[in-house]
Amino acid sequence: VQLVESGGGLVQPGGSLRLSCAASGFTFSSYVMSWYRQAPGKERVLVAHITSAGGSTNYADSVKGRFTISRDNAKNTVYLQMNSLKPEDTAVYFCTLTRAGRRYWGQGTQVTVSS
Repeated sequence: VQLVESGGGLVQPGGSLRLSCAASGFTFSSYVMSWYRQAPGKERVLVAHITSAGGSTNYADSVKGRFTISRDNAKNTVYLQMNSLKPEDTAVYFCTLTRAGRRYWGQGTQVTVSS
């Protein structure tokens, strides 16, 4: 299993970023995929998840209405569109799945929201 995140960077408050997570080594279309984030000195927390076919999504209260998770099973990629970014969204963002009782993580991508 390999998960590779990209798309992070420095953005001003109110700006947007789109994160991508390219997956390989497993049958991507069979698994729920999730995005987590970890701010400095804080625990890693769930941001959003999406079911295997993309028919259902769920979001942390802190990002509802601003972030959108989506997936392209033909490209083995899950996305996180982040709009109206706030300084408190600053964190390392990880994509993840649980397969055969084990959770797999990517290396993460840094998102910094600052003026």
